[in-house]
Amino acid sequence: MRRWVITAGAVAYVVVIVVLFSYLWLTNKSPKLTVATWPGQYGHAQASALLRPFADRSGADVRIAEYDGGTADLARQVAAKKYSWDVIDLELPDAVAASRQGLLERIDATTLPIGPDGAPAAQDFVPGAVGPCWVGSVVYSQTIAYDRHRFHGEQPATLADFFNLKKFPGPRALRRASPKFNLEIALLADGVAPRDVYAVLSTPQGVARALAKLDTIRSALVWWTNDNTPAHMLADGRAAFSTILNGDVFSAAMHGNNLGVIWDRQLYEFDVFGVPKGDPKRALAMDFIRFATQA
Repeated sequence: MRRWVITAGAVAYVVVIVVLFSYLWLTNKSPKLTVATWPGQYGHAQASALLRPFADRSGADVRIAEYDGGTADLARQVAAKKYSWDVIDLELPDAVAASRQGLLERIDATTLPIGPDGAPAAQDFVPGAVGPCWVGSVVYSQTIAYDRHRFHGEQPATLADFFNLKKFPGPRALRRASPKFNLEIALLADGVAPRDVYAVLSTPQGVARALAKLDTIRSALVWWTNDNTPAHMLADGRAAFSTILNGDVFSAAMHGNNLGVIWDRQLYEFDVFGVPKGDPKRALAMDFIRFATQA
């Protein structure tokens, strides 16, 4: 009889523990935070370096969502007040556009972490990285890569070489989905000074000038759409040159494909973090941004 009582008590104890833990699990109110960022290795790196450490520190349920540029989805969420994203990793031009359209929360730079030497964030960050509605997360470049094995002797080294079909023959790959960098390099190769590129592009004559320069290599142009495509096109011979993100040059090298790189007239740019206007989780979103952009 005594053994039965002890056994029954033990079973009851286990049942209580299971029920208690089940209740705690089901009623767990950990706040959820969704960070929209770019697919591929960039997003994976962010998840490893930023999202998981912030989740561990804050106790939040941090999730990643794929984002592929532009402001259309952001505008729909803000208009409907239905937020699929709480933080967005934007290219700087999209952040500027979204800020002007009232799609992003204002950010008080004085609330951001100070630099290692005690300087406020507005002075610690590189120029342009902290704006009215954004905080810089990375600096990157769009540049030009080429297949080293295709050219014997002298290797391409300047933007002019990209446009020189006679000296360096072969297909040139440009991004189809956006004219960004395509038009800039065309004007730079046509003699426009870097400081004047966007003033020239803001006129119909400037756009026509850029397109005319691209016409000089029209016979050699091929196109890519996804960021991971240029390295593959160079590796398999579909392209002799391609515009490419500098991170993909590094990734290709890590996988044994040592691409040649033309840094001349690279397009230096930021990715930045922003918070959708009206997002009810904006306080948690700003906690993440402060964590992710600290020294």
